[in-house]
Amino acid sequence: MNNILEFLFESAKAAPEKTAYFDEQTSYTYERMLKDVKAIGTKLIGRLNVKCRPIIIYMDKSPKALAAFWGCVYSRNFYVPLDTAMPEMRIRLIVENLKPAAVITDMTYYDLARKYSANVFLFEEMVETPIDEQLLKARFDTALDTDPVYVLYTSGSTGVPKGVVVSHRSLIDYMTAFVGEIGITESDVIANQAPFYFDASLIDIYCALAVHATMCIVPIDHFSVPLRLLEFLEKHEVTTIRWVPSAMKMVSMFKGFASIRPKQLRKIIFGAESMPVKVYDYWKENYPEATFVQIYGPTEITGVCTYHVVDRLYDEGETIPIGKAFRNTEVFLLDEDDRLISRADTVGEICVKGSCLALGYYNAREKSDEVFVQNPLNPYYSEKIYRTGDLAKYNEDHDLVFVSRKDFQIKHMGHRIELGEIETAAMALPNMKNACCLYDGGKDKIVLFYETDAYDEAALLEALKRRLQRYMIPNVFNRLDDFPMLRNGKADRVALKEML
Repeated sequence: MNNILEFLFESAKAAPEKTAYFDEQTSYTYERMLKDVKAIGTKLIGRLNVKCRPIIIYMDKSPKALAAFWGCVYSRNFYVPLDTAMPEMRIRLIVENLKPAAVITDMTYYDLARKYSANVFLFEEMVETPIDEQLLKARFDTALDTDPVYVLYTSGSTGVPKGVVVSHRSLIDYMTAFVGEIGITESDVIANQAPFYFDASLIDIYCALAVHATMCIVPIDHFSVPLRLLEFLEKHEVTTIRWVPSAMKMVSMFKGFASIRPKQLRKIIFGAESMPVKVYDYWKENYPEATFVQIYGPTEITGVCTYHVVDRLYDEGETIPIGKAFRNTEVFLLDEDDRLISRADTVGEICVKGSCLALGYYNAREKSDEVFVQNPLNPYYSEKIYRTGDLAKYNEDHDLVFVSRKDFQIKHMGHRIELGEIETAAMALPNMKNACCLYDGGKDKIVLFYETDAYDEAALLEALKRRLQRYMIPNVFNRLDDFPMLRNGKADRVALKEML
């Protein structure tokens, strides 16, 4: 297949009445999903004379948002999901970078959406559009497997978010490899935890689509009430979860399985941040027969490039490996001189090549060229690799083990965060003299050191909430009267680390 919509066509044909995606308010069969996708695609083609342009989806997470995604794809454009709770300033930075062809929204956010584009479409009206099969076919037949499917925005070190552009070819390679290696089947019910603007949701959305399985959206408030979360899994006979460890931690902290143990759960997949051994061991002890898989991969390689089937309990102090590469992907380590590392216990940068590579960053050629580079091991022909900036080593079984980041990028609560973006937001505040953000890995906390007389902790917290995503808000605020600085005018991070 060359287009992700072909998987929707196949699922709608093979299992038209099967529940495809549902939440507490809405349920979509595969047949209904295809119908709404065609209606949205017809509307876009009829109203927008553009191809391969970004269309923002400004809606809450729901099955309706997925219909909007794929309606964009049917028009041979690509979707960009935005968090409706995102600060206004961040949205404007993204809109400025994108220059979107249109925005799809619903009645809830219509007035806000009008700020971001002259072309605003209401979802409720789009799905009532009479379907024009001839118009759709003419547009679909021109599509290429190198066309973008989506752009997902990640945190940027300069304070400007970076939009990762992913093609049909990369997404199809990813979803088929994952389904095959992990064994996702049509009988699976996948419980979605991750927001749609976060690449961790791709497994839920597209693995379900690939094999006409079912995906249910777990209400976000359930993740703070373990008993309610487990009742949800039991009620909907969930078989598969792909969650960040912080979501699983709530269950282990409160010994949730002592009250209820969902019987159908058999595939437990985790990644995007380090898994505490105590959390994993608690789940493994309660599900000895389940398959546990640790996965790894940044947004720039479509989400996942390595996996490790975790088949034993771990002692405190051990590290669970991130494993080996998926089919049709090569993952390797380079040292500081770009020499290949093959021996165990030698740290190097994780580099990736294969169809999984994204097309680059949207409207940011220089940033793309910094990390999507010619393979230094191949001087003979053009071959791009992605330099992740992550450091790892091989263990004795030649499985990769994550070590740290090369720069100041971190993984916190399942999200990839550039500490520089937090610093930029803080320094943009009036009367802020100095600001430096560090990550306390031992306590899993983001710490902001700052120098100003204009803000107490409460005022600074409220100011940053207007500029940053919720998951980027520092956990600890330290005001300093004498901010340590280097001679070059930069914050003395070594001195600040000693204050953690």
